[in-house]
Amino acid sequence: MNLAGIRALVAKDFTLFFRNRFFALVTPLALIVYIGLYFVMPRSVDETMDIGVYAPGWSAVVDDIQQQGLRIHVAESVDELKDGVTDHDYVAGIVLPADLAEKLASGEKPRIDLYVASDVTEEAKEAVASLMREMIYALSGQPLAVEFSTEVLPGPDMVGEQIPPRDRMRPLFAVFLIVFETFGMATLITEEIEHRTIQALLVTPVSVKDLFAAKGITGMTLAFGQGALFMAFVGGLNDQPVIIILALLLAALLVTGIGFFIASLAKDMMSVLAWGLLALVILVIPAMGIMFPGVITGWAKVIPSYYVVDTVDRVANYGSGWPDIWQNLLILVAFSVAFLLVGMVALRRRFQ
Repeated sequence: MNLAGIRALVAKDFTLFFRNRFFALVTPLALIVYIGLYFVMPRSVDETMDIGVYAPGWSAVVDDIQQQGLRIHVAESVDELKDGVTDHDYVAGIVLPADLAEKLASGEKPRIDLYVASDVTEEAKEAVASLMREMIYALSGQPLAVEFSTEVLPGPDMVGEQIPPRDRMRPLFAVFLIVFETFGMATLITEEIEHRTIQALLVTPVSVKDLFAAKGITGMTLAFGQGALFMAFVGGLNDQPVIIILALLLAALLVTGIGFFIASLAKDMMSVLAWGLLALVILVIPAMGIMFPGVITGWAKVIPSYYVVDTVDRVANYGSGWPDIWQNLLILVAFSVAFLLVGMVALRRRFQ
């Protein structure tokens, strides 16, 4: 392998990349914008909870019951109540039966249905229980035992692990920055193919292996550099930095392989844009599952970026360590190597 040739090719690639006015502007601008967005977003969770209540015959009483830190909303039906909980309009929903007063008067133990969001905290559950006790007291005039039937509506269970929205956004921003470099790498290679620069290089002492090594170094440096800088600025490397850095490196390897593959398919800049947008949309889908728990189900695990997002989120936000995420990293290694090999084979055929 010609190390001197690889260094020269890498230097040339960086020069050509930043000579492109679009990428020269967007690359630093995106990093600055995402860091700025992170710091302007709320750094804490809103402690005021919205509670939905369906209480046929008792709406007026419910409206009069208020408790510090809680907002009570009266629903028109059980389905509306469930929808409100599922859509995160309420952190919990309470159903008071219409015959509640009769059962209380007769000494029976009425059943009250409680619906909670999948990411409700223990503190929220305690507050809801306190609200229920206050409602029963308001209706009966004395504290009575009731039977609670609690149902957690679909979504990942994040009890006790609520985090500020801006910290939820860290994996999304990091993935955006890294994945965007598929455009840069694919554009760079496509331009060289169109101008027959690569064909000219291959008649020099530079081999195909040298060429791929140089492109790989360039692509990984650009992708990893932005992701790592972002995580460093926003505190994402404070816990388990080695795991985060390794995950970002593997992500950079993955998008480099995808960039090779896009360059093998694209015939011009418009083709790069079309294929690149498709790759961007697909790879960002798992990050949306972090922002909106329960929206993205298990099928997202077939998308390689899921293992980047999940690893960064669990380590940076929840303090997970090697025993918790080693499987993610192993799967990510397999995906990254596979995409790189497929991209190299496809691109080599394009050269020939």
